Amino acid sequence: MRINTVEELDKLAKSLKEQKSAEIIIKTCAGTGCMSSDSAKILKNFEILLKHHGLDNKVSFQPTGCFGFCEQGPIVKVNDVFYVQVTPKDVNEIIQSHIIDGKPVERLLYRDKTTGEAVKSFDDIQFYKRQMRIALRNCGDINPESLEDYIARDGYKALAKSLAMSPQDVINEIKQSGLRGRGGAGFPTGVKWEIAANSAGKKKFVLCNADEGDPGAFMDRSILEGDPNSVIEAMAICAYSIGADEGVIYIRAEYPLAVHRLETAIKQATEAGLLGENIFGTNFSFKISLSLGAGAFVCGEETSLMNSVEGLRGEPRVKPPFPAENGLWQKPSNINNVETYANICPIILNGGAWFSKIGTEKSKGTKVFALAGKINNVGLVEVPMGTTLREVIFEIGEGIRNGKALKAVQTGGPSGGCIPAECLDMPIDYESLVSIGSMMGSGGMIVMDEDDCMVDVAKFYLDFTVDESCGKCTPCRIGNLRLKEILEKICAGNGEEKDLIKLKELGEIIKDTSLCGLGQTAPNPILSTMNYFMDEYEAHVKEKRCPAGKCKDLLQYKIDPTKCVGCTLCAKNCPTDAISGEVKVAHKIEQDKCIKCGTCIQKCRFEAISRG
Repeated sequence: MRINTVEELDKLAKSLKEQKSAEIIIKTCAGTGCMSSDSAKILKNFEILLKHHGLDNKVSFQPTGCFGFCEQGPIVKVNDVFYVQVTPKDVNEIIQSHIIDGKPVERLLYRDKTTGEAVKSFDDIQFYKRQMRIALRNCGDINPESLEDYIARDGYKALAKSLAMSPQDVINEIKQSGLRGRGGAGFPTGVKWEIAANSAGKKKFVLCNADEGDPGAFMDRSILEGDPNSVIEAMAICAYSIGADEGVIYIRAEYPLAVHRLETAIKQATEAGLLGENIFGTNFSFKISLSLGAGAFVCGEETSLMNSVEGLRGEPRVKPPFPAENGLWQKPSNINNVETYANICPIILNGGAWFSKIGTEKSKGTKVFALAGKINNVGLVEVPMGTTLREVIFEIGEGIRNGKALKAVQTGGPSGGCIPAECLDMPIDYESLVSIGSMMGSGGMIVMDEDDCMVDVAKFYLDFTVDESCGKCTPCRIGNLRLKEILEKICAGNGEEKDLIKLKELGEIIKDTSLCGLGQTAPNPILSTMNYFMDEYEAHVKEKRCPAGKCKDLLQYKIDPTKCVGCTLCAKNCPTDAISGEVKVAHKIEQDKCIKCGTCIQKCRFEAISRG
């Protein structure tokens, strides 16, 4: 299949849409999460059993990308009916009951957490009701390894439209949309493209940053696994607008499924003439290659990424000059992340004015978040900018696990900050998050409950940052290590009041003097937790106590003699023989022997043992 003209694309898209509208379509999530939970076997069983029942020519079944509702995976969707937590054994019942007898399988339907009633339709599920899917528009709806599926959803129509416009008109459309970069500080995308377009040079590059390394973040991976062509098409539009003829997608090798689907999409698009020479019969030519990273977090910083592509050590360059003027191979280059590109085609097709009406005055459009942690509905969430944290956590996420109280939300990954429960009604946009000591970042959103220690959380992120520092600049290489050592000292019960002053002063110095964004934002988890949870720091330092009971060196297990009946069960199960006492007599714990494993609490039937 080769598409030489826009007319041929339109004709093919119309034909494919007509075919799809007449089918019974079974869609099964084949994203990384569901693939790890047997969705590959589910797909295989559909293939075998549909053939067995003679339905293989009447029913279309296909793998899709992530539906977003990861908490309920594996997911199977039969036309509009939404099945959750499906196993390979359920496939025959779905075929027999739903496909043959026309009766949906009630036990596999999602049940509303409030009413307990079964919900058939995707659109009626609370998790999706408050969402607006633009970047995720095709994820869960198309086969990511089928170019035809993408074309049936208006794929490459935006590129065709762009090629009929002038490069500056394309840039103006992106500028009018108000789209800001979805991977960090939120620089205006159209302005970035315009700078690259105006930079002198015959050779220019378009780069895609798919090096998603934040703990708990999986937005970009899911887009690439579920809709790779949307990024490829957007990169081609960017290339046309800035005058580039070559693109590079930098993706970490730990994403094998995303890599495979990108390779497949690039190959199919090239064979169809949608990449390569003289696209749609014009003078515009563009090709894309992949560059696999080894998983260094610092390579998510744009200049470190370009060094890595060039085969150099992954460490940041001094700016200016900026990549738009002197980028990959010292040529003008534009770099955006996956989610930013995923918004481009809808903007071109619907107009910049359409996109600018979504969101807030300064933060336009939607944002994808990886909602994780102590939340009932773990998954991918896309909401308009300006949506509050409360709406995301308690309406879409349906609250905290096990009825616990919300303590904090971490946004922006290791570069972000911890937002306390009292800020739940803060709108989610770039400026609002910065104003309370956090940031948008790429879109990780980790929910923490009353059992989390905020000092320990800050230490966790510092551990990560210290490990991932490239070591090029002293503030990051040495300064963050000193911060980590102070936190370890505090969590071990050896903290002094002067250490709290040191944390703040050193954190501010590192923010002001580090070379790149990794170092400049590394102290954010410390500074934000000290701002909102100073009482926990003071409890660790002044009282040698961890209020959340997380820091082992500050814990003491105690037996209440008024509740202990001397059953000896705790003593028999203690791995270090730290518990002593006679039968029917209250027992005692020898603190120097206790390793604080918690076994005694688990085994006690009388709630006589506590920790604090």
